[in-house]
Amino acid sequence: MVKITKDMTIGEILNVDYDLAGVLMGGGMYCVGCPSSQGESLEQAAMVHGIDPELLLARLNNYLESKPAQSEAK
Repeated sequence: MVKITKDMTIGEILNVDYDLAGVLMGGGMYCVGCPSSQGESLEQAAMVHGIDPELLLARLNNYLESKPAQSEAK
């Protein structure tokens, strides 16, 4: 399973799982569609928006850990 890190860009995070957009927005980061967010790290974006990056990071990883594992076999 992929772990989200503070140095990942918002674009990289959304590539892991687009549903993480809801977690980001729920944490107060409404810029997920902004072109600037594609180049900003999670930590940079959180600081710009006055959000604790550690708390947001924990929420993102908790969300991923709570999702049922998807079977690769079809």
